Amino acid sequence: MSDHLTELVAERGIVVCCGTGGVGKTTVSAVLAVEGARRGRNAVVVTIDPAKRLANTLGLNALSNTAHEIDRRLWDPDGNAPAGGRLSALMLDTKSTFDGLVAKYSGDPEQVDRILDNRFYRSISGALSGTQEYMAMEKLYELHEEGGYELIVVDTPPTRHALDFLDAPRRLTSLLDNRIFRMLMMPTRAYLRVAGRAVQAFLRTVSKVVGAEAIDDVVAFFRAFEGMEEGFRDRAVHVLELLAGGETSFVLVTSPRRDAVDEATFFASKLAESDLPVDALIVNRVHPRFGEERPEGLRARAATLATTDGDPERHGAAERLTALYSNLADFQEVSERERGQFEGMKARVEDAAVTYVPFLARDVYDFDALSEVGRHVFASGGAPARAAG
Repeated sequence: MSDHLTELVAERGIVVCCGTGGVGKTTVSAVLAVEGARRGRNAVVVTIDPAKRLANTLGLNALSNTAHEIDRRLWDPDGNAPAGGRLSALMLDTKSTFDGLVAKYSGDPEQVDRILDNRFYRSISGALSGTQEYMAMEKLYELHEEGGYELIVVDTPPTRHALDFLDAPRRLTSLLDNRIFRMLMMPTRAYLRVAGRAVQAFLRTVSKVVGAEAIDDVVAFFRAFEGMEEGFRDRAVHVLELLAGGETSFVLVTSPRRDAVDEATFFASKLAESDLPVDALIVNRVHPRFGEERPEGLRARAATLATTDGDPERHGAAERLTALYSNLADFQEVSERERGQFEGMKARVEDAAVTYVPFLARDVYDFDALSEVGRHVFASGGAPARAAG
């Protein structure tokens, strides 16, 4: 069993799975959470990506913004998992999360109504670029602080949006410290008295684009949030500390596709810039190697068979064997080429454990298929990248 990945799901509190789309990231996230539950931990897998794939993989019709506990008989059919093991899943709903924060942290019901009824709030709470990443940050905080979970596995959206998620706490604190934002948060009289020319010019410019009524909605929205901004700041700082702390691990998921490897390399470099190391690299859908003979040797065998066997009775068998050797050579070439794709990124993740998951015969759509992937993910061979071949 891959000791490093086993350690992650057995000891870490948060595992963030990252990678480009179409590499099996959601499947890997589910596999890690299932393994955590099977080892006796209260685990939850949360997807920020709005795709329905996670629900289907876990045998559910749909997921909601509230964690749904998975029937134990599905993930522990033999009844061997420790009694404390539990598995839950949820899919981030940006607007529901935002509405819940407003209701939870507002000073009174009137403030809740002012915010939820504000037209600007209704337009940004589910659709504004960046809102999803902010709410994902808040959901992670909620699950960690209040959910009672021992293992939180985060299935992030494709790479570029995942970077937005990781950067959301810093960007939010920068916004809250912005001079114009602080001016907009001032009570009306103080605002009129103190607002400088820069703020007034900003509002005049924006009003020409979106209209004075829209500006009134924006100003009213920020005023309605008065008193809540410090809570947002405190939680953002806490999430920053969580992501950078020893409790969190980053697992990079990729496949042998050139674009997927390029995205994984890019993501690893961005994590390194933030001093966030990649703890594990999972390479999914790799064609297996059949033996150790090189393609050149296999093709030489095929050529020899094609030219030396003149017995008519054995001719048909020789032809079939020649074709098999040629096919095997093709497989070995594909396998070597796929592994060669990763040579350039090994320096980026040299301390990460690398696990190869083979290209499987069927897609992952139920717990049986999920368990098959899990057997490969947690099989032996999770060696550091500098030693991976």
